[in-house]
Amino acid sequence: MGILIKIEEIPVEHIDAFWEIHLRYLIDDEIIDEEDIEYFSGDEYRGIIRANMMRETDRHHMVYFVDGNTRIGAAQYNTYQSEDGKCFILDFWVFPEHRGKGTGHECFYALEKYTKADGAKYYEINSEKEDSVRFWKSVGFTENGKDEYDMPVFIKR
Repeated sequence: MGILIKIEEIPVEHIDAFWEIHLRYLIDDEIIDEEDIEYFSGDEYRGIIRANMMRETDRHHMVYFVDGNTRIGAAQYNTYQSEDGKCFILDFWVFPEHRGKGTGHECFYALEKYTKADGAKYYEINSEKEDSVRFWKSVGFTENGKDEYDMPVFIKR
C-alpha cells in the first residue's frame, strides 16, 4: 500500500486540541446526538479520561496515527495489564479526508503492533454502526455479546 503509519502519543498536557477534534468526530460520524454533546464536552467525562491518563497501571492512551508528517487519524484505548491484557478501544477513527484505500486497516495494524509491545493480548470495542461493524469484522473482530448499556461488543483474540 505504501504508507507507514506511526503512532504519536498525546501527553495529558496536550489533550485540549484532541478534545476539539474528538467532539467533531463524534458528531460528524453520528456516534453521538445532540443530547450527548454536553456529556462528551463536559468536565465529568474529560476528567475521568485525564485521571486515567495519569495512572501508573492500566493507563489510558490517546494517540494520533501519522503518515509522514501528517496526522491522519486518532484513537483512545486502555490496555489492562494488571488484568488479562485486554486492550479496550474507546475510539478509533481516520480523519475523513484520509479515508478509503485501506487507511483504516493500516492504522489498526499499526495500533495492534504498538499495543502488543505494551502488553495487549486481545482487543475489544463497542460498535453498532453498520459501516463500523463491517470494518471491525474485516480486521478480525467477532461479535461477543453486549455490554451493560446493550451495545454490541466485538473481540479480537
